Amino acid sequence: MKFATSAYRAGGTHTVVNPATGAWVTDVALADERETDETIAAAHEAFQSWRAVSPGERARLLRAFAATVDSHVEELAALEVIGAGHTIGNARWEAGNVRDVLNYYSASPERHFGRQIPVEGGVDVTFHEPLGVVGLIVPWNFPMPIASWGFGPALAAGNTVVLKPAELTPLTAMRIAELALEAGIPEHVLTVIPGKGTVVGNRFVTHPLVRKVAFTGSTVVGKAIMRGCADQVKRVTLELGGKGANIIFDDADLELAAASAPAGAFDNSGQDCCARSRILVQESVYERFLELLEPAVKAVKVMDPASPESEMGPMVSARQRDSVSAYLDKANIAYSGSTVTGTDGFWLAPTVVLPTGSHDPVWQDELFGPVVAVMPFADEADAVSKANDTDYGLAGSLFTSNLGRALRVARALDTGNLSINSHSSVRYWTPFGGFKQSGLGRELGPDAPDSFSEVKNVFISTER
Repeated sequence: MKFATSAYRAGGTHTVVNPATGAWVTDVALADERETDETIAAAHEAFQSWRAVSPGERARLLRAFAATVDSHVEELAALEVIGAGHTIGNARWEAGNVRDVLNYYSASPERHFGRQIPVEGGVDVTFHEPLGVVGLIVPWNFPMPIASWGFGPALAAGNTVVLKPAELTPLTAMRIAELALEAGIPEHVLTVIPGKGTVVGNRFVTHPLVRKVAFTGSTVVGKAIMRGCADQVKRVTLELGGKGANIIFDDADLELAAASAPAGAFDNSGQDCCARSRILVQESVYERFLELLEPAVKAVKVMDPASPESEMGPMVSARQRDSVSAYLDKANIAYSGSTVTGTDGFWLAPTVVLPTGSHDPVWQDELFGPVVAVMPFADEADAVSKANDTDYGLAGSLFTSNLGRALRVARALDTGNLSINSHSSVRYWTPFGGFKQSGLGRELGPDAPDSFSEVKNVFISTER
């Protein structure tokens, strides 16, 4: 397989490893601070012409970009399988999501409307002006879609983008940057710069020509980025951690709730900030739910992610696997599913744990692995209290046949994205983001280009 190459050299190299086997894949050259500055400067220069591209032409280029990605979906998916350990089914969806996001935001340049506001003595109009250079910092758990959630609306709004992929999973972002050029996106309008967060990511925060940082990753790092951006009053969007609750009421379809719970918790091996990693079950059906959940967990097909039948692949790294295993060593395990053995890959079995109480680390901490904790609750008020007893508030689900209860609980939960009788979290045409320490701002949906622009108000006197 041919890999995109990095133009950078001075920051050393990072070895990409196949998570399923532990085998070497390729070495990626990393940028140092000087190369980062040069890339930002080039993006700033390109911004002057990109912002002047007519809305119709910018829309056409984004559609061409989407079409080019579409013709390379299989290639991108294969890269994500070997570089990130994603199942081939998930990876195909992720590559297709990049295409769909680009198509969706290709409609934005011609529809990013200002307003005419009634005033005395003249006409008042508003314009959406692009910010300039946007620095995107993308995590390793969903390298392709999360990248496009940033660069899609940012490019549509007239900004240029410099994207730093996670060190562990840079391959698809680097290839997408090549596809952008093939599609006709001008040079330096979208640039991917592999490098360390402490070097490249930090320079996004401190460089005055970067006018916004969009970061997806840990809450600890997100707080540091927010503090750094404050020095320049730099715009920032943060999508951070999660510890989602899946609430099962006694009037729910228990069979449906139990059958769907593994996908809600173990998708991408649980390496998902939207994972419903806490399950709250009403006391009267708690034991029955655990009985129904066990065969569903054991039926999860954990196998080579390249297999079309695979439903769960490996962890992204040995470090991530060992971090989750350390929690399991101290946890009360109810039961586990299958896993892959006999390889040097980073495998863990999907596991159900029973926390000792609401302060148990498996209940409070974001493990970022295939572990789900199950706890009973007494009534509606108790369910809401326990679900909200966390610093996070990104995604969650609730299962009930009572529409009034569903709406009451949905309004009471401190959670940015909720799904009733399902586990859906992200659609590119609806807003996505978290409450509390799960983040700041919203991505996706029709308003995303607004977060990559400034509103300018212009008054025109008609009295002279």
